[in-house]
Amino acid sequence: MAADPGTPGPAVFEAATGAHAPAATSPQAREAAVRAAFDGLLQIRRLMNSEAADPLAVPAAWECRRPVRAVALSLEAAGIPPSAVGPDGQRTATGYHVTTGTPPAAARVEWLGPPGSGAQYQQHTELRRCADVLRGLGWEALEYQGPRHHRYLDIEPGPAVPPPR
Repeated sequence: MAADPGTPGPAVFEAATGAHAPAATSPQAREAAVRAAFDGLLQIRRLMNSEAADPLAVPAAWECRRPVRAVALSLEAAGIPPSAVGPDGQRTATGYHVTTGTPPAAARVEWLGPPGSGAQYQQHTELRRCADVLRGLGWEALEYQGPRHHRYLDIEPGPAVPPPR
């Protein structure tokens, strides 16, 4: 029997990039979903990076094609909080925000929060924490300072990434 097209199917997991409202699930359910997704990412690494000395320490081709998702999932799995925005587009939580970098095969990580949250004073320390997590997973993370002392990370696959198959 075919499923009713009007019946919602299982929810699709989306990594928290810090650009949307927080997930509408309990913290325990979100933590379990993040853990399962990250375990899946590590399994992809085991399978796709079999020639690497340490397959878990090198981003897989899948991650390199979706750096925003892979970086956001890695940060969330490490327990670093994502930023969030409300329905009006205003920031409601302080944390990481991952967007497409330059070139598009890269990701950009910022530390953002609502006005008055002090996020700009936390940028250097928190971005360093993000960089440490990502470097441990084989990403290259370089910190830059833009206008008005705004800091951000450019994230790219590290030099040990094997070419896509």
